[in-house]
Amino acid sequence: MRIDAQLCFALHAAARAFDGLYRVVLREVGLTYPQYLVMLALWEHGELSVKNLGAKLRLDSGTLSPLLKRLEAAGLLERRRAVDDERSVLVWPTAAGMALEPRIIEMKARLAESVDLDAAQGDRLRARLVQLTESLDAASARLAQREIPPK
Repeated sequence: MRIDAQLCFALHAAARAFDGLYRVVLREVGLTYPQYLVMLALWEHGELSVKNLGAKLRLDSGTLSPLLKRLEAAGLLERRRAVDDERSVLVWPTAAGMALEPRIIEMKARLAESVDLDAAQGDRLRARLVQLTESLDAASARLAQREIPPK
C-alpha cells in the first residue's frame, strides 16, 4: 500500500507535472492550462455549445463558466445564446483567439523536445490512457448503478 506503488498516484503526479510544464510555457501567451484546453477544443471544432465543450473537456459548468468569462474578457472567444434554444450558450474563438493557434503550435513543438518520448511512444501512451479512461468511466458507472436502490 505504498503511495509510489499506486497507479492512481503515478497518473496524478504525471498530470501535475504536465500542468506545471504547461503553466510555465503558456505564461508567454497569457493562458492557464484549462484555458489552453478550451482554446484547443474551439480551434478543433469552431463553435460549440457550452454543454458540448464541457463534455469534451470533462469539466462541469461551475468550472467552465469562469474560464469562458476570462477568455471572453481577454478577447479570445465570444459567447451568445443559441437562436433555436435560449437555454443553450454557444462559444467560438475570435480572430484574436485564432491568432494564438500558430504560437501554440510552435510552443508545443518545443515542449515535445523537452519530454523524453518520441512521437510513436507518445501516441502509444496517449492511446493507452484513453483506453484506461474509458475503462475507469465504465467501472464508475457500474459502481454507481449498484448504489441506486431498486424501486
